Amino acid sequence: MTPPTTGLLVFDGRCGFCTRTVGWLRMLDRDARITTLPYQQAGAPEKAGATAAACADEVHFAADGRTVTGAAAVNAALAVALRTDLPERVYSRTAPLQDGVYAWIARHRGRLPGTTPWCERYPDLCGS
Repeated sequence: MTPPTTGLLVFDGRCGFCTRTVGWLRMLDRDARITTLPYQQAGAPEKAGATAAACADEVHFAADGRTVTGAAAVNAALAVALRTDLPERVYSRTAPLQDGVYAWIARHRGRLPGTTPWCERYPDLCGS
């Protein structure tokens, strides 16, 4: 299965760990195939076919008319950035494990190492 050529990743812009992780993804995405937006930015959740409340709980990735969340979203974004379906093939075989790790990280993200959150860097673009 060939990954989409572009996509949208909606993340928690008030989370330093999330902002750092998005930075890593952007480094891997050398051709800027993925747009990254914090869910706090006006209209971002709707662009991913989600609500702000849903985006507060887990990352959303939208491409080719479908949206996936959590660990599936991370793998889908990696597939687009790297131009290979390998991340999604690995996920299809390890989904329960990856989903569990993702859930743990999501619950503890405020205590994990991060960087200055996106919303602190760009407060004018980040809603209240």
